[in-house]
Amino acid sequence: MRKTIIAGNWKMNMDLEGGRALADGIKMGTLGMDLAAELRVILCPPAVLLHDLCNRLSECSIKVGGQTLHNKPSGAFTGEISGPMLRSVGCHYVIVGHSERRTMFAESDIEVCLKANAALDARLSPIICVGETITEREEGRVKEVLSRQVRKALEGIFDFGITDCVIAYEPVWAIGTGNTATPEQAQEAHRLIRDLLASIYNAEIAERVSIIYGGSVTPQNARDLFAQPDIDGALVGGASLRADSFLAIINATRP
Repeated sequence: MRKTIIAGNWKMNMDLEGGRALADGIKMGTLGMDLAAELRVILCPPAVLLHDLCNRLSECSIKVGGQTLHNKPSGAFTGEISGPMLRSVGCHYVIVGHSERRTMFAESDIEVCLKANAALDARLSPIICVGETITEREEGRVKEVLSRQVRKALEGIFDFGITDCVIAYEPVWAIGTGNTATPEQAQEAHRLIRDLLASIYNAEIAERVSIIYGGSVTPQNARDLFAQPDIDGALVGGASLRADSFLAIINATRP
């Protein structure tokens, strides 16, 4: 059975005091939830908070992830952070290929592939982000874009590695805009991605990979999204910066 995953991407928000308070609030809120074994909650704070929050959350079920990594394990790359570094402080996950990294920092499909493989080499589970722009959607190119991004990102990742990956469908036009994809639009894209996984690997493996949705997820729309058969959770941006809204999204996964 594939896991339901709720991941909070804090982006460039929260100082040490604020991050600790937010993590503590989420921790306390989840303690009373009786989280099922198949539900995974992940926090992805800025890099400067990772060590502290990994220690702070070490005795609960919440996992911590980085927001990006370099594709090399070490070297003269000023300002970068590597997979082994993330793993050494207690991270289990890392976001790879977020649209903000693709657009603002010119990360190509090839770079996303290298980073996904580097994450697995460091024993991290990559949360691999894919998604189309509004122009690509209006031109009817969703299938083309997702096929290219998924196939390129997974090059070099074999059967035994893909089940440690998470795919995040994040339509670029919905991220931070308040314009959430309808449950039907999101389900269509998730089904397309699962079918792609089946064609690259096989149907059994495709059914074991968690595919989550990102793009203005809120407590108000989460339950309708999670009711779709191929949506296995969410990568949450703005709503992850408040404990009450993030906990409400986690609660929306429950019947």
